Amino acid sequence: MEPSKPDLVPNPAVRRLSLYLRHLEVMQQKARTTISSKQLGVALGYTDAQVRKDLAYFGQFGHPGIGYRVDDLIGRIRRILATDRTWNVILIGGGNLGRALLSHPGFGPKGFRIVAVFDTDVSKIGSPAHGLVIRPMASAPLYLRENPVKLAILAVPAEVAQHVADDLVAAGIRGILNFAPVALSVPSDIAVNSVDLTVQLEQLSFLVNSTESTRKA
Repeated sequence: MEPSKPDLVPNPAVRRLSLYLRHLEVMQQKARTTISSKQLGVALGYTDAQVRKDLAYFGQFGHPGIGYRVDDLIGRIRRILATDRTWNVILIGGGNLGRALLSHPGFGPKGFRIVAVFDTDVSKIGSPAHGLVIRPMASAPLYLRENPVKLAILAVPAEVAQHVADDLVAAGIRGILNFAPVALSVPSDIAVNSVDLTVQLEQLSFLVNSTESTRKA
């Protein structure tokens, strides 16, 4: 079976690949060698049919009577997600959120390396930040011309996020992880993932409230 073109793969299926990979890596650490679609689905709250459908977008997986070999499936999913290599990333924003992201230990093992941090606050520029030195935002375009970086993290206030995104796209950035609570407008060939913690809490409060209302009914 031929894999689907990337633009034909639904975004939810790609997001689930990351969840499959995370669970498979846990199984690998436990010396688990094989896993079935049913076992993988049950562990994450999906059906075995959903697991098989998601993987089928990317070709033929599994072995009759065996299921999936954990090591092989990890390798293939990493290649699909392009995390079988290291991606350099720049961080825009050296405030509290930015520094928290710099200290996050999970980026490196997943193939992401923050190589530079930029800010417009003169009180922050030149300050050390987890092994890096905060650079002036005005120097970002030159840095991107001289260094092979395609990904950026935005940890800036909402009112400046669009302007910063425009500058990054013009300088060659192809993917943005946006922590600003605002929707960014970018060209269709630029990838944006937004993380709004307030929205996540709102969704969580809705689910908890719904559950409690059902119990009281």
